Amino acid sequence: MSASLRFTRRVWKSFIDNKGHDAQCFPNLVIHRAIPGTVDFSLKIDQSNLNRVGTVHGGLILSLTDTLGSLAVASKGHYMTGVSTDIGASFVRPAGRTGDTLHARATLTAMGKSLAYTRVDFTNSVGDLVAYGYHTKYVGKSSSDPNNVKFSEDGEQVIEGNDVD
Repeated sequence: MSASLRFTRRVWKSFIDNKGHDAQCFPNLVIHRAIPGTVDFSLKIDQSNLNRVGTVHGGLILSLTDTLGSLAVASKGHYMTGVSTDIGASFVRPAGRTGDTLHARATLTAMGKSLAYTRVDFTNSVGDLVAYGYHTKYVGKSSSDPNNVKFSEDGEQVIEGNDVD
């Protein structure tokens, strides 16, 4: 398992251990792959993820855009992933029903000293784009967190900081 994937999963575990929104809304989220700046996920859709018409609720897509954008920042070695300054989503087609699997790829499109920009593409089980979101985060103060690490370019190794499992 790559160092970037281990680290990103550790940050996700800290979100779940906090017992907040993420733990309640999508405890079944699975992180499949993480390289610096890109993370792939899936979520099995259950009844709590649906709107009144029986398809995925837009609020789920926005919540996932928030969380997955944060984990894209984490994939670059940031343990504290900052705070949201802007977020939005566009809905292309129905994203699924109970029992379907929603897939997502979160990408860190840019990161400076104070702001990080992410995009999350959501696809259904056959690979059709169903929605996409964007998320801007203030990361200025989180850049100096002592739990941060620096990865090799491919994300396979930690080259600065502690690689704790």
